[in-house]
Amino acid sequence: MGMTMTQKILAAHAGLDHVKTGDLIEAKLDLVMGNDITTPVAITQFDKTGFTRVFDPEKIAIILDHYTPCKDIKSAQLCCQAREFAHRFHISHLYDVGNVGIEHALVPEKGLAAPGDMIIGADSHTCTYGALGAFSTGVGSTDMAAGMAMGENWFKVPSAIQVVLKGSLQPYVSGKDVILHLIGLIGVDGALYQSLEFTGEGVSSLSMDDRFTVANMAIEAGAKNGIFPVDEKTLDYIRDRVQRPYTVYEADPDAEYTRQVIIDLDTLEPTVSMPHLPSNTKTIGEAAGLPIQQAVIGSCTNGRISDLRAAAEILKGRRVAENVRCIVIPATQSIYLQAIHEGLVDIFVNAGCAVSTPTCGPCLGGHMGVMWEGERAVTTTNRNFVGRMGHVGSEVVLASPAVAAASAVAGCLTDPVTLMKGE
Repeated sequence: MGMTMTQKILAAHAGLDHVKTGDLIEAKLDLVMGNDITTPVAITQFDKTGFTRVFDPEKIAIILDHYTPCKDIKSAQLCCQAREFAHRFHISHLYDVGNVGIEHALVPEKGLAAPGDMIIGADSHTCTYGALGAFSTGVGSTDMAAGMAMGENWFKVPSAIQVVLKGSLQPYVSGKDVILHLIGLIGVDGALYQSLEFTGEGVSSLSMDDRFTVANMAIEAGAKNGIFPVDEKTLDYIRDRVQRPYTVYEADPDAEYTRQVIIDLDTLEPTVSMPHLPSNTKTIGEAAGLPIQQAVIGSCTNGRISDLRAAAEILKGRRVAENVRCIVIPATQSIYLQAIHEGLVDIFVNAGCAVSTPTCGPCLGGHMGVMWEGERAVTTTNRNFVGRMGHVGSEVVLASPAVAAASAVAGCLTDPVTLMKGE
């Protein structure tokens, strides 16, 4: 029996010719990543265990993005602990205020992830880098500590679900709609400890930003990872970013999948996830009219330049509704600067939006958009659990940048097609 893309990467990094579902392996790592919340926990475990060196200071990334710029004394303490560790072991990939970005947008942008890589990160949305044809997955801080010291971790080889994409994305439909639709189909545990492997001619209609969004939310279906084939768009993206050898893997023709899910992109509509699970999906037509008090456009899921362009197209010449706060967060400094040069920031400010420096802030109810009881937000983030953005009595609706922007203008969940047509 052949192997899936994921299984081939795992086998190669374990020094094995073949692996099968359920095998326990030890695999060498190409990158270990943590943020300002998870890295201090890993550091404490690292020191407690008695480790005195890291396996490779060039293959560790510490990204201070969740509570930064530091929102309080505790977050300042955590950041200081992470900085001290990075300086102690001469870790070159320390990204701090002024040079930081939301980790899962920054890692690909900086060329730290490449096709065929084996990547772990102490953050559940590390699965983002599967968009580049890498195996990347979230781990706990203890595993991060072990990875920093030893350069390897153990894994159980996952089975896989084949997601076949047909057709092409229609106007105002994006990768966010693809992944929300998929999670709605299979549920938040529909891919539990499995690999979501995306295939089909429809993949070519997805931009790299779309693919990052889809892979980012694989975890919201319970998946161990999500992964895309490497094509010309992938190679174009990494061409001026990745300055080291990499390996492109393809699934074998006889690779085994537990199931196949087919998504017709031609008929896919803008989709939202209603409170309080990503799987609680509706088309925007079914959800339209629900009042909101806040809109957030950003995060590791949808804070890239194409996301900001989609929002700006809708907000240009319009104003955010009086009862709505709209917060726009470019995912990295580079994206922020590009948005300024393209005039997108002017559009956002003129529309009545607050534009923030890169931060995860509101996504986890940390800062820059915490909600009170009874408030509801439409947001381009990735989770809408109870209390995710603040008070347990608040609500979060997940959506694409186009839907979030249109809803901010209308003051309620709104189809961007309807808004742009002036209906």
